[in-house]
Amino acid sequence: MGLCAFWGAVFLHPAAALLVCLIAIVVIQFLGWAGLASAFPVALLAARRSILAWWNLLRRMRWLLLSVWLILGYGVSGDAVFDLGWMPTHQGVVEATLHVARLGLMLGCLACLFGFLGNQGLLVAMRSLLGPLARLGLATDRLVVRLSLVMENLQVDLPKGSWRCMLDGSGEASGGPETLWIEALQWRLSDYLICVAALVFSWIAISLG
Repeated sequence: MGLCAFWGAVFLHPAAALLVCLIAIVVIQFLGWAGLASAFPVALLAARRSILAWWNLLRRMRWLLLSVWLILGYGVSGDAVFDLGWMPTHQGVVEATLHVARLGLMLGCLACLFGFLGNQGLLVAMRSLLGPLARLGLATDRLVVRLSLVMENLQVDLPKGSWRCMLDGSGEASGGPETLWIEALQWRLSDYLICVAALVFSWIAISLG
């Protein structure tokens, strides 16, 4: 029995887990301070085996998070901190910190998903969710392979400055398997029920703010 088959026999279908993660990411965008304060302990508990991966994602995104914080901090009108004209506004600091906290929680959801499913599970999940589009003539298998490579690169520590080599084409191409095997798992009633429960919970969370 493969890893994905074991996952499907014990836990959620990989596609259901991915769908729940996407729902959580959408809900996070509507949470305020009270909602985030309640969601962070849950995320820490769910990602207790992926804390290091979560930290690595935060570290890689630190400059983006800082840029977002500065843009929002200086872009929102209001009273300047310490009444200094060159400082961000109080309202901007609150808005920027809230938005960065949301992004950090979203990265925690992704780290938890990567840790639970692994690359093979993500392949199964994406192929299952994109399967209906294949009937419309779209090359979903090719898209799944490209997405899997992106997801895999998110979890790999690249050497410092490697992005310059990628841009000028001087970097060495990393080898990979020429054939990908994807196990087809059947959805169970529990998978549908958990997805519906996640949708209901997300509607309640958005309503409460």
